[in-house]
Amino acid sequence: MNITKENVDALNAVVKVDIVADDYQAKVTEVLTDYRKKADIPGFRKGHVPMGMVKKQYGKSIMIDEVNKLLQDSLNKFITEEKLDILGNPLPRVKEDFNWDAETFSFEFELGLAPEFEIDLSAKNKIKQYNIVATEKLIDEEVKNIQSRYGKMSSLDEATEHSNVTGTFLNEEKEINKKSTFLVNDLKGKKNEKKVIGAKVGDVIELETKKLFEDDLKLQQILGVANDAAADLDITVSLTVEEITKTDPADLDKELFDKLFTDGSVSTVTELREKIKEDAEKQFLQQGDQQLLNAIQEYLIENTKFDLPKEFLEKWLQTAGEKELSAEEAAVEYEKSEKGLRYQLIEGKIMKDNDIKVDYAELTEYAKGFIKTQMAQFGNLNPEEEELNNIAGRILQNQEEAQKLQSQLIGQKLLTFFKEKINFKTKEVSYEDFIKEVYK
Repeated sequence: MNITKENVDALNAVVKVDIVADDYQAKVTEVLTDYRKKADIPGFRKGHVPMGMVKKQYGKSIMIDEVNKLLQDSLNKFITEEKLDILGNPLPRVKEDFNWDAETFSFEFELGLAPEFEIDLSAKNKIKQYNIVATEKLIDEEVKNIQSRYGKMSSLDEATEHSNVTGTFLNEEKEINKKSTFLVNDLKGKKNEKKVIGAKVGDVIELETKKLFEDDLKLQQILGVANDAAADLDITVSLTVEEITKTDPADLDKELFDKLFTDGSVSTVTELREKIKEDAEKQFLQQGDQQLLNAIQEYLIENTKFDLPKEFLEKWLQTAGEKELSAEEAAVEYEKSEKGLRYQLIEGKIMKDNDIKVDYAELTEYAKGFIKTQMAQFGNLNPEEEELNNIAGRILQNQEEAQKLQSQLIGQKLLTFFKEKINFKTKEVSYEDFIKEVYK
């Protein structure tokens, strides 16, 4: 057998594999002999079928199977030994005059080669890093929310500005039939508030959905409609009032603090506010880090220039998925996936050049940390190590879950690396301003 590679250009190559009978004949004979032992053909005792008959019946199909196995194994070994960094998979070139009855076989495969490039991390002040702080206004609102959640509820005869209204929203055309509870204060505009204030149980109120609440998410939740539908929903809904209540806020005292923090870590309003600020900014840090990682990825994609074997990749995409694509569909798919592929190559080079890797032990510890966080939400603050190991083992046996956790851990490691190597432009903002600026 002879394997050779010819470079078409820096991003494309052709590998030629020549196979002769000596390369596969011994294996074919071995398989045929095994077939002969097991063959059950009328008129012959099992294991005594003439070899000539076995060859005639199975010889060609076995030969084709063995040649294909040898071809695949040899090609993979060649790519590994030659340290070829390929994109996608080798694509066989179809030969119209190929003949399985020939003495020798010649196969050709097109390869898409990964480009060589350099990465510049000296992005001084070009990438913005947000330091998100909890404002006094946010802390005030959370204190009110806590007082409301733990407050005492009582019924009212009619709706007031600060009451909760429970009722069923109806619109036959849009198939809306949803029982929901909302705070009258959450309604947007005096016109809508005026319609609801003074309402009693049994009243039916007509409301316009456009600008009914401050944001589309609230409208989506109240009416039970899809997010994309809520954005432009402009219809009339009828609200049948079923219950009106008010909540007297809980006192900010030791009884409330002990309910919130069973470890006794909070005993004053000042400590409560500090705890709210600390917890909020921990969550903000996670969101800020994710935004920073996204910004770094965009910067690297935009500022790391290299060509890709586009024609090869489009051809490969035609047969890479479960469903075969047309040339036009593959071109569209390539356009959608090009940025992701570019970052995948950049990320791979950064990890290789800086010896950033994830081993199974690290992944297991990361999975255990994730599990502990989940268990803590259900009150299990001190799970046994053996229990954690067992759960982590089961999760990591699921390939999809394991890949998701590995991707998250790699993201964390890369972010730590980027924070050490890149100088960012830091901006301190409130959470509200962060959302406006990043997701506007």
